Amino acid sequence: MPIINSIVSLLSSKRLKSIDDFRKRPFETQECILKRLIETAKSTEWGKMHDFASIGSIETFQQRTPIQDYNQVKPFIERIRSGEQNVLWPTEIRWFAKSSGTTEDKSKFIPVSNESLEEIHFQGGKDTLTVYTNNYPETGIYSGKGLTLGGSHQIDKLNDKAFTGDLSAILIENIPFWADLMRTPSQKVALIPDFEEKMRRIAEEAIPLNVTYFAGVPSWNLVLMKYILEHTGKKNLFEVWPNMELFIHGGVSFTPYREQYRKLLPSDYMNYMETYNASEGFFALQDDPSSSDMLLMLDYSIFYEFIPMDRFFDDNVTPLTIADVQTGVNYAIVITTNGGLWRYVIGDTVEFTSLYPHKIKITGRTKHYINTFGEEVIIDNAEQAVKAACNATGAIINEYTAAPIYMGNNGTGGHEWLFEFQKMPANMDAFIDTLDQKLISINSDYEAKRYKNITLQRPVVHALKQGVFYQWLKESGKLGGQNKVPRLFNARDYVEKLLTINEKL
Repeated sequence: MPIINSIVSLLSSKRLKSIDDFRKRPFETQECILKRLIETAKSTEWGKMHDFASIGSIETFQQRTPIQDYNQVKPFIERIRSGEQNVLWPTEIRWFAKSSGTTEDKSKFIPVSNESLEEIHFQGGKDTLTVYTNNYPETGIYSGKGLTLGGSHQIDKLNDKAFTGDLSAILIENIPFWADLMRTPSQKVALIPDFEEKMRRIAEEAIPLNVTYFAGVPSWNLVLMKYILEHTGKKNLFEVWPNMELFIHGGVSFTPYREQYRKLLPSDYMNYMETYNASEGFFALQDDPSSSDMLLMLDYSIFYEFIPMDRFFDDNVTPLTIADVQTGVNYAIVITTNGGLWRYVIGDTVEFTSLYPHKIKITGRTKHYINTFGEEVIIDNAEQAVKAACNATGAIINEYTAAPIYMGNNGTGGHEWLFEFQKMPANMDAFIDTLDQKLISINSDYEAKRYKNITLQRPVVHALKQGVFYQWLKESGKLGGQNKVPRLFNARDYVEKLLTINEKL
């Protein structure tokens, strides 16, 4: 073990120096990234349309290239899916990450080039282990295997030479041989499309192995881990895998799941490391175990811009570069990548917690919020309020979502919260009051609308039956992979469907 760790440490030293360099020189690093991307793509159709050959500065790039969302870039992506090349990026693109949990409830197909696989996604995975090993030099993760729970892929309907699927499936399909040796289950099992069948096969393959860490979305890994305990009859996961020490998680906030994982893995020596990766790229990782914020990885092939959310719908807004962002401001992220995404709004919002180094926390989605009455409740507000309510009442939750209650004859509206509890609150009224008071304390807009119940009434909370969210995801064809429950939605689509399922169960 010490020999393996020493070799890893030696190989990682150069990379750690590079990470330290972009911490100190963030703008210069980003400027070089953009120049390289523009130079590489200047002969593509997109590059010629916007005369990339004559762009010599960030300002010119911003003036000449439009900000776009998926609907605007979709016609170009559809052409690539049909077989055209050199449209957005010069090298052949055969993989398309099928985005899940989209705010329009439709599929998005994000182009994934070979360069983006190597320089963004795989680099993010390598850096995660590099940073973890640096923080824990005596780690034993290399003595066993990492368990990864991925999605599936299929031949693209538009082009039999291209493939679509969850990003996790694309990564597994293209993973370097040395990394494949470190993971379980086998590729064949990992890519099984049926989630329930996949769980059974993973259990068969992984239980006899020395699994030292696992990675993926907290919600789906929780389902898998509970299944493994039921299958083995063990009380906790250390009885299955005694050397387990790390869970690398991302995709959704870990806060609602933390208590359940502590029960599955009851040890102070179990480590948790958050990463921020999406279909569009790998963006950040938790580099300090004592802090929950994440280091923005500025030297991947991603150029970042940031739009303050209070100006998000302003047509004349000029996004900020890394040189001009401030802490404590809610920003929408705009990215330019070597996957052919140019000034693309990914839909996530972040807040910088520090500068030099630039660290962030994810605050929500540009369209996942509740703002029916001007209350501006974002996911970060919701997570804080739910955590406070659980701490005050001893509750543990599996899943939750919330939506507005539209104004009735009495002229007031409200918020309706649906919870699936692992452990019910000791006092439901106390749970609701704490949830409400925490939102009031952290969101002045919510506080103003709650004043004397003039606009917003006290929240309405439902305790759903066990399995409602799972059944909803199953009926929606969203079991497994990177699919997730929307925490907040500014309409009642999800809430109404969930309440209907709850009545039937």
